[in-house]
Amino acid sequence: MQSAEQFPIVKSDAEWRRELTSEQYRVLRRHGTERAGTSALNAEHRSGVYHCAGCGQELFSSAHKFDSGTGWPSFFAPLPAGIATRTDRSLLMRRTEVHCARCGGHLGHVFPDGPPPTGQRYCINGVALRFEPK
Repeated sequence: MQSAEQFPIVKSDAEWRRELTSEQYRVLRRHGTERAGTSALNAEHRSGVYHCAGCGQELFSSAHKFDSGTGWPSFFAPLPAGIATRTDRSLLMRRTEVHCARCGGHLGHVFPDGPPPTGQRYCINGVALRFEPK
């Protein structure tokens, strides 16, 4: 995992535990995954912006959201400078992990099977997001 010092927002493990729910902490700080179909954000269809639940960074626009049928909120493109990626070799496979560019929180993964115009599917844990309607 990338060192916390490489992100603009640096907090101790104790600070993250105080500020996040136990499920947010498990996903954002320990690279967990929420169960498919459990996020209320799957059914969110209002116009707005999805922010990092850890630090508030703007990550995705509702204009880029689509129903992937996977059970997780999915987007075909992130907002500029909102996310960063790195190779994830866990689970005996190679995937591209998506994390918040500001606090390093684990958001989910990106796959090359999304819709046009990008062909990307950013499969994101809803518990890692905070939706703000416009």
